[in-house]
Amino acid sequence: MAGCIQSLWRYPVKGFTPEPLHAATLTAGAYFPCDRIYAVEDGPSGFDPAAPKFISKQKFTVLAKIAEVARARTAYDEATGQFSVTADGRPDFRADLNDAAGREAFCAWLTDFLGEAATGPLRMVQAPGHRFTDHPLGYVSIINLASVRDLEAQIGRPVDPLRFRANLYVEGWPAWIEAQAKGASIRLGGASATVFSPIVRCVATHVDPTTGERDIEMVKAIFDHRGDMNCGIYVSITDGGELRLGDRAEIST
Repeated sequence: MAGCIQSLWRYPVKGFTPEPLHAATLTAGAYFPCDRIYAVEDGPSGFDPAAPKFISKQKFTVLAKIAEVARARTAYDEATGQFSVTADGRPDFRADLNDAAGREAFCAWLTDFLGEAATGPLRMVQAPGHRFTDHPLGYVSIINLASVRDLEAQIGRPVDPLRFRANLYVEGWPAWIEAQAKGASIRLGGASATVFSPIVRCVATHVDPTTGERDIEMVKAIFDHRGDMNCGIYVSITDGGELRLGDRAEIST
């Protein structure tokens, strides 16, 4: 079943602004490039940079926990480490995330911005090669745009696909074909992948990614419509290659 790549997104800091890409190099057995390489603890999480391991997203400043995070618009320059933030009514912020002082300065800005919404203290964490994904093996995530449109029809209002915070958005697949695809092979441009899990949704999808308001009970809407809480799939890359907007996305169910 053939479709095409409609958009590509990375999330350099977990929970914060998605960044669009024109192309990405996918590597066998690796995560999506520059995706969720940083996270901000909301109080001690137990994360040890010397021995990094999977930790629940509820330990971090993510939309599932703090909807106000969506109102901070961030941008990350991978080449230089420069990180910038804007928010209505707040001074613009810029710092180098390669530097501990820059990470601390961002946490100070964020503490002031979030106020009582955060438990704190806030601390930005990272470790070489580690990714702060919602699933310990969440290498690359895919959303089928036809499934989102089917949800829109059920809910009776527009649904921004970015609520689902995926890396790849595919156009041209039948709605919910991905729900039958566990173990299936997918061709993604010059790369190949295997589907290993559906994505179980949480209250992060309730948050409008622009306004930061909880305005749709998305988990309930999915369950009422589908009988589960799944929307999207996680895949692992089996053969690396280049992926560009418009490239073929072919799934074999």
